[in-house]
Amino acid sequence: MKKLLIPILALLILVGFKAATIRTITGVVVDNTDNLAIPGVSIKSLPSNKTASTNKTGKFSISIPETDTKLVVSFIGYETQTIKLGKADNLTIKLKADAKALSEVVIVGAAAQAQRKEELAYNAVTKSKQQVYGLQGRVAGMQIMSAPNYETESYAGVNENGFKNPLKDALSTFSIDVDAASYSNIRRFINNGSLPPKDAVRIEEMINYFDYNYTQPTGNDPVNIQTELAPAPWNPQHRLVQIGLKAKTISTENLPASNLVFLIDVSGSMNSANKLPLLVSSLKLLTDQLRDKDKVAIVVYAGQSGLVLPSTSGDAKASIKDALNKLSAGGSTAGGAGLQLAYKVAGENFIKGGNNRIILATDGDFNVGVSSDNEMERLIEDKRKSGIFLTVLGYGMGNYKDSKMEILANKGNGNYAYIDNINEARKVLVNEFGGTLFTVAKDVKLQIEFNPAKVQAYRLIGYENRMLKDEDFNDDKKDAGEMGSGHTVTALYEIIPVGVKSSFANKVDDLKYQKTTKAANTYTGDEMLTIKLRYKLPDQNTSKSIQKSINDNQSASTSVNFRFAAAIAEFGMLLRQSEYKQNSSFTQVIALAEGAMGKDKEGYRSEFLRLAKSAQLMAKDLLSIVEVENGSEQIIK
Repeated sequence: MKKLLIPILALLILVGFKAATIRTITGVVVDNTDNLAIPGVSIKSLPSNKTASTNKTGKFSISIPETDTKLVVSFIGYETQTIKLGKADNLTIKLKADAKALSEVVIVGAAAQAQRKEELAYNAVTKSKQQVYGLQGRVAGMQIMSAPNYETESYAGVNENGFKNPLKDALSTFSIDVDAASYSNIRRFINNGSLPPKDAVRIEEMINYFDYNYTQPTGNDPVNIQTELAPAPWNPQHRLVQIGLKAKTISTENLPASNLVFLIDVSGSMNSANKLPLLVSSLKLLTDQLRDKDKVAIVVYAGQSGLVLPSTSGDAKASIKDALNKLSAGGSTAGGAGLQLAYKVAGENFIKGGNNRIILATDGDFNVGVSSDNEMERLIEDKRKSGIFLTVLGYGMGNYKDSKMEILANKGNGNYAYIDNINEARKVLVNEFGGTLFTVAKDVKLQIEFNPAKVQAYRLIGYENRMLKDEDFNDDKKDAGEMGSGHTVTALYEIIPVGVKSSFANKVDDLKYQKTTKAANTYTGDEMLTIKLRYKLPDQNTSKSIQKSINDNQSASTSVNFRFAAAIAEFGMLLRQSEYKQNSSFTQVIALAEGAMGKDKEGYRSEFLRLAKSAQLMAKDLLSIVEVENGSEQIIK
């Protein structure tokens, strides 16, 4: 009997079973204000949780069980909409812009898609009207309401250093750079929800934003050289050479007296929370660091320039802060007149043997008076001969003129920092007080000679706007970079060893009309390269030299210094979409940095990790929401 019941039950189940019916819903998603299609919209069917997304024309198709009752339609910058399913299988869905979200988010959705489709390597940001960064207007059906317009920001073009053949270019010569503005500016972009413009990425400034545990100089020279050689993380067949410089640290109480002039831009362009108010807070932090023997004056400029505080002792902190509190923004920008007045005030209060310096705080938007880059250069080059240096602090976004401020600092024997928040102000003006304001070595230049018996090709990573002619190295009239108390400087060279096949080391065809004879290499040692450094003491005009060689001997294990600097360089190449990035990936950047945190007392390296992870997500989003016509392109990992 039991044997009969089993097949009977099975038969009853089969008779009573009805297969679930599948229905296909198609449609289009548009903006409710103008009916423009919205690509990349997420479609979810409930309760089955089947998903789909709209294509580049805003259309979608989703196959769902007949038992599903509704669709949930969502996209960044729009209000999520729930559609109750009826008998209709073709839908037109209109999304309404979410005003609150748009005021808080810099575009990472439709605008990113539009930009990615137009520029797969996203390397022409400033040329495209459909920016990934803070687009004002309408892109792919998205209404942008209150994002800053980054199109008016100004960055000098960077043409990356390529690989060179030591048989033709045995020497590589450049000025050191302790500026770190590029990193904090990049941080501003990423924290605001977008990847930075290509030319905003200066890899040497990113690397030199961080401190490295290099050995202090012990002899008479104020600078020490430290080196390391290991495989390049992005191509283990290549070598990566790290050259680290460490400036002598002088305790604050032993630093010479300062004669400072705060030159403050109070023009109308500074009238926003992240400009003048942040600037005033920053300079208050610096005021707290002043000693009794220091003095400071305040010069402002807008339509006109003026002296709002004569040179005042550092112990009168209340008076200095009171003058800062009274500043307000308005008017045009007479930057040239302001500079001239600041130099005049600094000259009148000059301290022989002291630190005489103008601290220019601005968004760089000079438009009245001496305003061209060439005129500014000539003015500052002429004034620096008097021994008055120039430090530049940059503020703001939207109309930020990075290119001008970099030139001013380079020509003024000073450094350049971008202040995006009060923590950065504390880093530059409190934690790195001596390095920012007190020079221990000026006109610091490096020249590296490569041994062609060991090196097939080499490339300096970064420093494109710091390159010098080989003959400039021994020319004491040639201006170069400055190092402050405790400063570290890092330079990285990627080397293709002899015998390694590489597309970057292509040889030029033999000449038809003349013969080039290769000089015999009489050197038989194991040296791969020799580093030569020149510097001047702050009050002298004759340079001194240091020299150090590196043998062809790779490190079995790398230091924290090496791994972290390599991670930053790789990150920079990814952001620039460098043709030399090779096997670089965000995953590798993150892994390298995680293994090179060191003590990280101030948390700067931890912050970098967060930025790298955010950039990785944004880069992946650019790929995931864009249909690539010629197949799937994988450049971000």
